[in-house]
Amino acid sequence: MFIQLIQGKVGDADGLQKCLDRWDTELKPGVTGYLGTTYGTTDDGMLVALARFDSAESARRNSDRPEQGEWWAETEKCFDGEVTFMDCPNVKEWLGGGSDDAGFVQIMEGHSTNIARMNEILDLTADRVHEGRPEIIGAVLCSDDGDSYVEAVYFTSEAEAREAEKMEIPDDIRSLFEEEMQLAGDITYYDLHQPHLVSA
Repeated sequence: MFIQLIQGKVGDADGLQKCLDRWDTELKPGVTGYLGTTYGTTDDGMLVALARFDSAESARRNSDRPEQGEWWAETEKCFDGEVTFMDCPNVKEWLGGGSDDAGFVQIMEGHSTNIARMNEILDLTADRVHEGRPEIIGAVLCSDDGDSYVEAVYFTSEAEAREAEKMEIPDDIRSLFEEEMQLAGDITYYDLHQPHLVSA
């Protein structure tokens, strides 16, 4: 799997949604290897989107389509300032990956000295975390070929997620959790209160 992170300050929310809806109905049917998108707007007006493809090559082929270029030229006008892109060829899914049943999605972006170890810790703790946090119904951790990573966690609802945050971490995975937080470094959080979940 290949994931592209897209971020930009929204200037015209209605216009942007019309463009996104048009992509879904008019452009999506012609895309090869497209798996889906999770996107939403944060409280401060930042659009954050994770577009999933079966490979980097499929993503490039989509970007090279003339109709995609025309669509983006129109869509770009709906943003206030620069839109940034981050390509993530390294993708790790746990608890089944992203879920279209999520009522709340939290996206975390940061830099780590050892993303491979973060993936190992997710493997070691996934089942135990889900036992104590059943409101977590999926997640992905993806990274570029450097030290940048993005993690998206899918929850049944924001209310259940906030309530569960108060729970104590089980003793048997506490040290692993603390190690993961150290490896995660400084994290920027993007809360998608009303996530849009699009599948191919």
